[in-house]
Amino acid sequence: MTNKTDKIKPLTYQSASDELREIVNAIETGQIGIDILSEKIERAGELLSFCKNKLRDIEEKIIS
Repeated sequence: MTNKTDKIKPLTYQSASDELREIVNAIETGQIGIDILSEKIERAGELLSFCKNKLRDIEEKIIS
């Protein structure tokens, strides 16, 4: 059994985007079982939020 802290790595836009693509691909190809589907959807929402915020921050820096 793995500890949640074992899975934590620094989140960058690229790593968040890559993980999101992996989740979407797994859902589309049926690789995710129903038992963990809601968990993956929740994680995808977190990743989307992170990416949106990162892009917003970059946009604000460019405009300023």
